[in-house]
Amino acid sequence: MTGRTNVDRGREVRARLVAAAQELIGELGWNGVSTRILAERAEVRPGLVHYHFESLQALLRQAAIEAMGPLLTDAAQLLGAADPADAVEAMLADIDRYTGTDPASLLFIEAYIAATRDPVLREQMYDLVAAFRAAITAALVSKDHPDAETTAVLIMAVIDGFILHKGLDPQLSAARLVPLLRRLTETENGADR
Repeated sequence: MTGRTNVDRGREVRARLVAAAQELIGELGWNGVSTRILAERAEVRPGLVHYHFESLQALLRQAAIEAMGPLLTDAAQLLGAADPADAVEAMLADIDRYTGTDPASLLFIEAYIAATRDPVLREQMYDLVAAFRAAITAALVSKDHPDAETTAVLIMAVIDGFILHKGLDPQLSAARLVPLLRRLTETENGADR
């Protein structure tokens, strides 16, 4: 049986720090996370935060991007497997599991706010969002949508806004948005089905 290497231990500490940061961003807000609190949550010495990351902000950025990336990638994969209108409906149905006050929603909201003041985070988030918007646009173009790019921007704005509004009114349901977004995403080819 082989023991864990320093590299293995380093990866484990980094993963614990990222997971703790993801939790704390939603609980305390972006600016409420300190090195001390983060180290306590991750059960590591405070010095390890700066050993593994150049700064607390770099760690918070990494935590946000690691949380957001897979969610957007999974949503984008829906677009390749279905008609765009069906894919948007499936995305909205999936969003209903978020309350707007759950940890994932709060992490997204906090990251969006932080990105308005942090140009590095803004660029990293832009890359994720641009890739997702490109996937929506490509799906709409593949169905000959007459205004694919503008519609993709609108879909993303509705999804983001819906998460914000769910935090204020948890009774909101994506089902109410589906008919409107379906009309926006359908093309003549899709409407003929």
